[in-house]
Amino acid sequence: MTLTSEQLLNIAVEAAEDKKAMNVVALDLKGVSLISDYFVICHGNSDVQVQSIATEIRKRVQEAGSEIRGIEGMNSARWVLIDLGDVIVHVFHRDERDYYNIERLWSDAKVVESV
Repeated sequence: MTLTSEQLLNIAVEAAEDKKAMNVVALDLKGVSLISDYFVICHGNSDVQVQSIATEIRKRVQEAGSEIRGIEGMNSARWVLIDLGDVIVHVFHRDERDYYNIERLWSDAKVVESV
């Protein structure tokens, strides 16, 4: 089953929020980048929470019948990147999120207000 980028976005955001991810932000990259349609950026307050958020996103996407193209950073749990194709999810540890501040790097992208 092929999910739209908007459906993938909704699944990722809901899964992150259900695991109490902090400051969940979705950026619309259409027209800004060829990398993907959306970035989801959030953080957890511990390594365990970061891994839990990433695991829940992976589980829900797979349950919906979509493919995970790749996951990086699960072992260190400082910055986990989940490649869903048209949606890229960044799950940071709170310290790394402040340090990298990728929202600033993609400031040309619009924030998706309601997911």
